[in-house]
Amino acid sequence: MTVSAGRLLVPADVREILRERRVAGAPAEVCGVLLGERAGDADTERGERDADTADRVAEAVPVANVADDPERFYELDPAETVAAIENAETRGRDVVGFYHSHPRGPAEPSEIDHKRATWTGYVYAIVAPEEIVAYRWTGESFRPLRVETP
Repeated sequence: MTVSAGRLLVPADVREILRERRVAGAPAEVCGVLLGERAGDADTERGERDADTADRVAEAVPVANVADDPERFYELDPAETVAAIENAETRGRDVVGFYHSHPRGPAEPSEIDHKRATWTGYVYAIVAPEEIVAYRWTGESFRPLRVETP
């Protein structure tokens, strides 16, 4: 059985960058790719989680939001997303997941977030006014992760 992480470690400097991007981008949602080190295997994330394991974010790469209504939704620019992933791979970084902001909304996935999640086993973080939260997409639902500052 492969272990999937039940925690997400986000350094203070990355948290601050995400908050600054949320504020600067408001009222539109901002989005991007989370890079770092994955603790689990994304292809087998339906197994049990070990509470002692954690995915680690090292950087948050901004990607343009190309949604038709960016004040209500987000859609990662495909070309920028591919470029961020390819750049990460050349530097030996893992894609940990993705982030987007809810400038005015709650710190929980929306119905649209559920419909658009496609990367099974990866992290989807939400940068809301009051906090940063993270979930792992199981292919069917979002499982909450404990977001910690190392």
